[in-house]
Amino acid sequence: MASSANQRGKRGKKRVRVAVVFGGQSSEHDVSLRSARTIIGALDPERYEVVPVGITREGRWLTGGDPHRQLTATSPLFALPNGSAADEPVSSDVVVSRPGSLPTGVAGGEVDVIFPVLHGPMGEDGTIQGMLELSGIPYVGSGVLGSAVAMDKAMAKSVLGQAGLPQGDWRLVARRDWERDPERMTEAIAATIGFPCFVKPANMGSSVGVSKAHDPSELPAAMLTAGHHDRRILVEQAINARELEVSVLGNDDPIASVAGEIVPAGEFYDYNAKYIDDDSKLLIPAPIDGATMGQVQELAIAAFRELDLAGLARVDFFLERETGRLLINEVNTIPGFTAISMYPLLWEATGVPLPELVDRLIALALERHAERKPT
Repeated sequence: MASSANQRGKRGKKRVRVAVVFGGQSSEHDVSLRSARTIIGALDPERYEVVPVGITREGRWLTGGDPHRQLTATSPLFALPNGSAADEPVSSDVVVSRPGSLPTGVAGGEVDVIFPVLHGPMGEDGTIQGMLELSGIPYVGSGVLGSAVAMDKAMAKSVLGQAGLPQGDWRLVARRDWERDPERMTEAIAATIGFPCFVKPANMGSSVGVSKAHDPSELPAAMLTAGHHDRRILVEQAINARELEVSVLGNDDPIASVAGEIVPAGEFYDYNAKYIDDDSKLLIPAPIDGATMGQVQELAIAAFRELDLAGLARVDFFLERETGRLLINEVNTIPGFTAISMYPLLWEATGVPLPELVDRLIALALERHAERKPT
């Protein structure tokens, strides 16, 4: 346990011990490292004592020393500000815990709150949330139910559809069904969704595994790519639309940021466009009229509530060019916090700078935990 001196800021007030958990076993491991760097840098050292906790791609937990550098040293995506890979010596003080168990320093009640920065499966899908519920430790973000439902795009679309919220046409395809009879599934997709269409894993984020099939001949490769990441594959109607995003913040009384617009350099906003290439444009606020801005904010809050989310979420929309209809695309419960991520940028444009944003998220986590504790 840290000494009382280390737990106190310059003004003598006890600091909040925040365990920032990053890395993880999903394909978004590297993105998580960038997000964690942003969040750790935004936490006021006079108010917070950061406890960095890394999770390797194999699921081992790293504490002590510098777990962030331990993981970034082998990350192909992570780079220092000058563009070079992390090449400083890795600390030998890092403690490795076995997969599937909270490190002793975290599980033993030595932190006040946990800030999970784990994008994708095994982090954003209710798994770590369930572990933290069992441990009784407050944590930032949605609970088990909201995290699991929002992570599974097909389940989220089902829930939002039942609530009458607008969406494009979609179809869920089991990988096994596709492998058994691709010709029959191709005919079914052509009849219900049509071409072009988007093919994506049901449980993944950051556009990992997403392809656009322009015609039936491109469908097998798209299904193979998506099926590599998940046994459940989502096929969605390709909509001629502008892409809007809204950030949501809160628990029972959430608020929405201004909407932003993404103008992808390619056919769609894929992984490379989000994290590697810088040719796409982010327009904040989005150049839309006041009525559309109000409507997209209302829909974002409605989706947040229907999925029983908490803390934070980013809701993505299509604004159909021909009709002006707003359609919900998907909801992300642990959105990116990289230097070019829309979630923090939208709040900054709304008047909530990053340090205040992380303050609010931690306060919301503690508030939610207090309300859920038995009286």
